Amino acid sequence: MKYQVQENCLTIFLPKEVDHHNAEEIRRDADAVIEKNHIKYVIFDFGETEFMDSSGIGAIMGRYRLIQLINGEVWAVHTNARIKKILTMSGMTKIMQIYEDEEDRQ
Repeated sequence: MKYQVQENCLTIFLPKEVDHHNAEEIRRDADAVIEKNHIKYVIFDFGETEFMDSSGIGAIMGRYRLIQLINGEVWAVHTNARIKKILTMSGMTKIMQIYEDEEDRQ
């Protein structure tokens, strides 16, 4: 997993598959970075992601709960049609913003 911190914002570059194999690593690593750097905003970058199961949803939901406690925000970027559908069906779009740029709409 790749992480980038800029001030109080953490970007998590998610892998091709966000499943039970790597959800625990996302949780563990992201929580450590959030605590160490006093993160208030988390951006999940789905640019490389093609698949996500309920473990991935759980990992995102857990980070949302953590960030919500300090009145922070969680965003998703570079979501393809499949990922958008998963986020919508799981109700995640009600708690997180999905940002698109022109490239993502095509």
